[in-house]
Amino acid sequence: MGVKIKTSSEIKSIAASGAILAEVFKKTAKEAKIGTVLKDLDKLAFRLIKESGAEPAFLNYRPNGALKPYPATICASVNNVIVHGLPNDYRLKNGDVLKLDFGVKYNGFYSDAAITIGIGTISPEAGKLIKATKIALEEAIKIAEPGNFLGDIGWVIEKIAKKFGVKTIKELTGHGIGRELHEDPTIYNFGKRGKGIELKSGMVLAIEPMFAVGTEKIIQKKDESWATANGSLSAHFEHTVAITDKGPKILTIDN
Repeated sequence: MGVKIKTSSEIKSIAASGAILAEVFKKTAKEAKIGTVLKDLDKLAFRLIKESGAEPAFLNYRPNGALKPYPATICASVNNVIVHGLPNDYRLKNGDVLKLDFGVKYNGFYSDAAITIGIGTISPEAGKLIKATKIALEEAIKIAEPGNFLGDIGWVIEKIAKKFGVKTIKELTGHGIGRELHEDPTIYNFGKRGKGIELKSGMVLAIEPMFAVGTEKIIQKKDESWATANGSLSAHFEHTVAITDKGPKILTIDN
């Protein structure tokens, strides 16, 4: 299909979707604490998105390779589960590492974001993992500029993982986004500088580093979520980012 270059008007529309997502994220994440049931977070996010005049992007979405459409508004992945964790009756406990990942469709345009939250008092190991993954996203966004390459994004993400002594989840990726939730290109969390497609103004990317404490290997569970193969903790951060002539512009923030 090729990478779609968005107009300034289209980028504004994605940013409008992203602003709704950011506001819902803020309110939902605030409720992620000891004793909260994952299903309740899902209900809250659904209600807030609908009240904003938008639609949950993940609800009933069927990604490539999935056996069935996704049945919830949010992905709520705990501890070793990296992505696509179903919000169920699990009650958050002290020390848990929760990944929230969800998207919004607004006026025909999609936005997508994720954060990792430490519940209560987390271990130093968990704290280091979360910090590393957040920094990886920040550094990847900085180099998402015209004239750089897709491989530069993967390279810097992998570099941060090595710096912090954690593992990069190589089989899960970021993606383009716009009128579809998943568009070209595929954004790997590893790579070589100067390799891959050249980044151009008008590209909109969902950049999402995923790290784990002890392994790169992943397994798919019966509910179709992805988890670390050895049960070690994982973390995930994501923003929807537009590449512009003035530099990267994060679209999933509350303006």
